[in-house]
Amino acid sequence: MLRGAALAGAAAVTGLAGTAPASAADTTEVVNGPWLVSAAGVFQVEPGHTTPKLLFSQGDDATASPDGRYVAFRNNSYIPGQPRPAAVALWDRVTGETLPLVAGEEGVYWESPTWSPDGTQLALVRNHDTLVTVDVATGAIRVLVQGHVMSLPNWSRDGSMIVTRWYSRSEGPQLKTLTLATGKLRRIYLPEAAGEHFDWPVFMPNSERVVFCTNRWTRDTEVLGGRALGSVRIDGTGLKRLTDEPRVYLSPVFSPDGRYCAALSVPPTNEYPDGGNIIVSTSGFGEPWWIPGDEYDDSSRLDWARAI
Repeated sequence: MLRGAALAGAAAVTGLAGTAPASAADTTEVVNGPWLVSAAGVFQVEPGHTTPKLLFSQGDDATASPDGRYVAFRNNSYIPGQPRPAAVALWDRVTGETLPLVAGEEGVYWESPTWSPDGTQLALVRNHDTLVTVDVATGAIRVLVQGHVMSLPNWSRDGSMIVTRWYSRSEGPQLKTLTLATGKLRRIYLPEAAGEHFDWPVFMPNSERVVFCTNRWTRDTEVLGGRALGSVRIDGTGLKRLTDEPRVYLSPVFSPDGRYCAALSVPPTNEYPDGGNIIVSTSGFGEPWWIPGDEYDDSSRLDWARAI
């Protein structure tokens, strides 16, 4: 399933083989770098700027490694009749190299990579119903759980859990955590009513709560796509609404230093709900501010890289 030789060669060249990228916890100071926006390609938006820079055009689901050096992404550049590229690859922010990680195969679909906090593994969903990890240095794949529809996994910063949107045959959609040491699954959120839209679970930096997007409190709003950010403890208690104003929220992400939370959203001044701007607040979810950027309309994912 993996291009072992190609990956081993790339890993040796970049230093991934035998040594893992440094964790953000390995240094005394964490500096927030650019936002990464997946939107018909992968864009980089530097702090203090509004104009994005296109990093590469054939990619989606981009997410930066904890040390900020590598960007994992889904490769969407396959052209029928041409050699199939790697389905999942790494882009080196220092050298500009693209390193194949998971080989592309007919009928195999990958989505939503999320990094382990030490930078040695990626967790991804394969064919919508199998959660796996991929060793970044060796390419080895390990199945964590399978047999249920899952999406949007996120790895906790303490390394102990992965949260995912989960579909139960008996209970319907929900949020679940997987404790990696024991393999135990725990339901932490059920929707209040049928038809509630909720997604994009992400751990808070202290790994004690999960933030997610939901229209639980905003189903009667006239704002198209209007939602709020909510959070729940990892034991499933303490549900809390975090934002007051109903608006589009997609892909919340915390800054590398843990002080801020950003998401894709739409300012109230926009004529159409194009999903192409970044909204930022402190981690206490006070008054937010906007990073305009209509150049990346129809965005699918936001990430926040550490400075390198």
